[in-house]
Amino acid sequence: MAKTTMLARKATAKRATSRARRHLRVRKKISGTPERPRLVVFRSSKHIVAQIVDDTRHHTLVAASTLDRDVRGGEGTKTEKSRQVGELLAQRAKDADISSVVFDRGGYRYHGRIAALADGARSGGLEF
Repeated sequence: MAKTTMLARKATAKRATSRARRHLRVRKKISGTPERPRLVVFRSSKHIVAQIVDDTRHHTLVAASTLDRDVRGGEGTKTEKSRQVGELLAQRAKDADISSVVFDRGGYRYHGRIAALADGARSGGLEF
C-alpha cells in the first residue's frame, strides 16, 4: 500500500472520530422532547439528511433529504439544495403539527450547507 494512501486513510478516520466526539459533546446538552423535538443533521460529501426526532420515545417524526424526489432532480449547488431540504422539512413538520425544535448541528460547524438548511427551515416556519 502506498504511503500517501495510508496517510489519507488516517486523516479521514481522524476527521470522522473528531466529528463523532463533537457530536457527543453537543448531544450531552441537547435533547428532544415531545413539545420541542430535536432537528438533527447529517452531511455527506454529496447529500444532506435532516430528521426531527423525539428523544423520549426514540422516534423519528419527520425526515427530509436531498435524496427525496422533490429535491433530487433539481438544479443548483449543494448549498441551494440544502436550503430546499430545510424548507421541505419545515413543510412536513408543519403538516405534523410541529412548530418549534431544538437544532442539533451534528458536530458540524454552523456554516455553509448546515446554515443553509437551518435558514430554509426557519423561512419555512420552524422556530429554533
